[in-house]
Amino acid sequence: MSDPTTHRHPEHVHGPGCGHTALQHDGHTDYLHEGHLHHAHGDHYDEHALAIDATNPVQCTPHVTACAQIGHTHGPDCGHEAVPHGDHVDYLVDGRLHHAHGDHCDDHGPAMVA
Repeated sequence: MSDPTTHRHPEHVHGPGCGHTALQHDGHTDYLHEGHLHHAHGDHYDEHALAIDATNPVQCTPHVTACAQIGHTHGPDCGHEAVPHGDHVDYLVDGRLHHAHGDHCDDHGPAMVA
């Protein structure tokens, strides 16, 4: 059985100029790829997620309503890149993590886009 925390993509090498969004994470660079945060590790990519912490909290921030005001709801086909954050998925909007929550969008903090 394969390890669900690793991926092999022999047809693609993540790195500067590879076409995927690079995020700084825990002192290294990871790459967003189809809703996953990949970190090169030998002959495979480890699955990472941004930590829930003081920089990227998960509290409700209902004052962030710009997405709802324009009728935008974040989800798999919303046009924003999915970013694993703790135990859920956020969406990258202008360098910040957005999370759909009821009738508004929570701001889960900045993402360090490289």
